[in-house]
Amino acid sequence: MAGDTRKTLSEAERRGFEVRMSKTRHPMLNRDGAFVTKASSTPGDQRSQRNLIAALRRAGFVWPPRR
Repeated sequence: MAGDTRKTLSEAERRGFEVRMSKTRHPMLNRDGAFVTKASSTPGDQRSQRNLIAALRRAGFVWPPRR
């Protein structure tokens, strides 16, 4: 996984999202038992990180983290 994706996933976990690996080794994110999104384990395009953050934001995730 790319470094940015790893950071985003660890921050999502810290904020209450559950991150599990699918059978195809892609991170799947759940919140309160509901599926939110599946992340790319090897981002092949420039939009993968942005798409991940957009899906998380729709589920209540705040990015960038506020200090």
